[in-house]
Amino acid sequence: MKYLLLTTYWCVAFFTGISAQNHVINPLASGWEFSRTDEGVWRPATVPGTVHTDLLAAGLIPDPFVGANEKAVQWVDKKDWEYRTRWALKKQDLNFDVIALELKGLDTYAAVYLNNHLILQSTNMFVGHTINVKKWLVAGSNELRILFKSPVKMDMPAFLRDSILYPAGNDASDIPLSIYARKAPYHYGWDWGPRLVTTGIWRQVCLHSWNKAAIQDVYWQQQQVDTTKAIIQAQVTIAAAVAGDYTLLLRSNNKELVSRQVSLHAGVNTCNVPFSIEKPALWWPAGMGPQTRYMLEAVLSSNKMPVDSRKDLVGLRTIEVVNKPDSLGESFYVKVNGRPVFMKGANYIPQDNFLPRVTAKQQEQLFLDMAESHFNMVRVWGGGIYEDDQFYSLADEKGILVWQDFMFACTLYPSDTAFLENVKQEAAYNIKRLRNHPALALWCGNNEIAVAIKNWGWQNSYAYTEQQWGQLLHGYDQLFKEVLPQEVATYQPGIFYFPSSPISNWGKKEDFARGDNHYWGVWHGMEWFEAFNTHIPRFMSEYGFQSFPSMETIRTFATREEEDIFSNVMQSHQKSPAKGNAAIKTYMLHYYKAPKDFPAFVYLSQVLQAEGMKIAIEGHRRAMPWCMGTLYWQLNDCWPGPSWSGRDYYGRWKALQYYVKEAFKPRLVSNVIEQGQLCTYVITDEYSGLVNLQLTAIDMQGKVIWQRELKEVLLKSNTSERLYAIDTAAILQGRDPATVIWYAQLRIDNKDMERNIFYFAPAKEMNLEVPHLEAVTSKPASEKGAVYIRLSTDKLARNVYLSLDKEIAGEHFEENYFDLLPGETKTIRLQTTRLPETIQQVLNITTLVASYKQ
Repeated sequence: MKYLLLTTYWCVAFFTGISAQNHVINPLASGWEFSRTDEGVWRPATVPGTVHTDLLAAGLIPDPFVGANEKAVQWVDKKDWEYRTRWALKKQDLNFDVIALELKGLDTYAAVYLNNHLILQSTNMFVGHTINVKKWLVAGSNELRILFKSPVKMDMPAFLRDSILYPAGNDASDIPLSIYARKAPYHYGWDWGPRLVTTGIWRQVCLHSWNKAAIQDVYWQQQQVDTTKAIIQAQVTIAAAVAGDYTLLLRSNNKELVSRQVSLHAGVNTCNVPFSIEKPALWWPAGMGPQTRYMLEAVLSSNKMPVDSRKDLVGLRTIEVVNKPDSLGESFYVKVNGRPVFMKGANYIPQDNFLPRVTAKQQEQLFLDMAESHFNMVRVWGGGIYEDDQFYSLADEKGILVWQDFMFACTLYPSDTAFLENVKQEAAYNIKRLRNHPALALWCGNNEIAVAIKNWGWQNSYAYTEQQWGQLLHGYDQLFKEVLPQEVATYQPGIFYFPSSPISNWGKKEDFARGDNHYWGVWHGMEWFEAFNTHIPRFMSEYGFQSFPSMETIRTFATREEEDIFSNVMQSHQKSPAKGNAAIKTYMLHYYKAPKDFPAFVYLSQVLQAEGMKIAIEGHRRAMPWCMGTLYWQLNDCWPGPSWSGRDYYGRWKALQYYVKEAFKPRLVSNVIEQGQLCTYVITDEYSGLVNLQLTAIDMQGKVIWQRELKEVLLKSNTSERLYAIDTAAILQGRDPATVIWYAQLRIDNKDMERNIFYFAPAKEMNLEVPHLEAVTSKPASEKGAVYIRLSTDKLARNVYLSLDKEIAGEHFEENYFDLLPGETKTIRLQTTRLPETIQQVLNITTLVASYKQ
């Protein structure tokens, strides 16, 4: 065994000004080993990490993401595992009042031993722990050992005890045990991800040594905020090892706000200190204003010497979710600083089945992509995890509101005393961790359980007796209508909480007038995309359609011989088997001609998904203020495979993400046929001012057959307005609808701005000719990290897809899958470090007609 001598770095307990002798943080990140308990062989481990990734690094299991290897690693969650590390301490290292072991995340059933003393038993992946371990530490060698029990073996007795099968349909095991474990539900399988039930130390471990007192938490509770004054109460939680009189100072951007003498007893103390900020600069969501944040700091001193401090970047704002009966039914919309905001975003799932593999750089890129796509909200869905602190800090920085689910989804749950107490601790821990983030907009109890109780036929399909069903419903009410709202009210009073999303079902017309809705008539109901134009709720919090990831991604898990939608590998990576690949093909052949080969199928699947979702998003935005939000399913993937995502597992943009970027722009032109008329709408977020709207119809050769321009139209902010309507017959003038192209173009200050093209017939009915496309690359001398591609075409080129051979990480086309009208030229910016002549050689161009079987 190698002994690790920790290099102690003296940090300023979080911030400048604190004596080095008061606070020391030692990360325990090196020297770890792991072992299967029934084997006794110790091997190197990575912390944070998982047992799967440690086994993979040791060459003991195949990569679960490749081929059909997922099935080959199902034995891992049936075993118990142990982790250990050793380090040396000097005698002077023990001369602190408190030496706390901080365990940020243990997955999941863990017994923690320090020098063979049992110091903690943990049963919740989502709860961090801090234990004063000074009395167990020694000068010389110390050993930290963590025993992880198999979640399957731990929870099987509860299943046998209950004699009931919970309706956890997404649990990929014959016996669904996921409902018993307070760990990420998606680890047990979902209809977009594998069953890989992880174990391990998934977040940081450190020793935090301190003297006298430590600030454990500061809640900057915003009691009243407007442009004249912000009234705030700082609720400061202090652990004191030495009782006595201290000074608590609050500062904002290094300017003193208030100072107060506090008398602390040994143990945990709470100090409430009110203060105000005059004429505050407010924090706004993206597109509405700046994301101004104040550096608020609490400094604790003893005898005029700083003991500890804590800083938080806090945005001052008000957020209200308006969900109440109105003249139309039941509203659901968000107001920020008193102004209603149309929400544009998506549902987020964890970025990897093996969570510690997600890097800070990946988190940053995720938010850069959301910002580029004009998001102002992301929903952290309830079958995943409460994300790490960086995620929420990036949301604050980018102005992307967070809809935060508690981690419950698509099943009923136990309601015994121990389970509910475990959930209470989970809720309290995460509410306190996240409540200072200005981006945090609301808490939701669960995903889809309430609507499932009413509409999914659980009582009959699982053969519950009346008594069993009654007990399950009572348990639901306890968990989501008592425990969770009480925890929210206790630790973050005033924030909106509701028990379950969606509020309404999608089966009946009247449901669309009530609250938020998950509309799955398209895909699960096999309704055509046009249903998106008529099935519009007050707030659309889920809807979607699947596609395959790019060929570059597919070739990370499948060989060329397996490039068939019905091959074993493709089927093993398709986690929605009831519909899945067959549904994609059915919709594809309804709207498009048959693809010529597998790569063409992949390309067409993305175009199909993007075009369908365009209909939905534009429909939701046109319906404002009836509809006040659109969150599509889903933003990202946790492994490579076909799914509803717009970004694949590697962060590559599918066609959908490019279409979202266009459809979420602050100004949107949208065309739709309503009652035989072609209607053109203009939708705005914050923009207001005069515009010209140019309306044009052309034939397939680019000849103008109809044109009109509306001049000096006054657009109002935060509105959707129908600016023009005309009978389709007046445009077509007897022509075949498949031969006419319509587009609407905004012009501002004599410049072409947003444009939207509309086709009167499905793509498969259009007799597309093969266009001649020319591409010329260049690089402006004044701009680094980019190449420009000038594309021109002689004929209509639909869904032009640009790709690169041997792409390099970080390369990104700012536009893709776009249409070029006959004779049109367009310039595309490519983020790359390569030279223009190199890009010219590796550039590939695909169009819709080229994907068809001839």
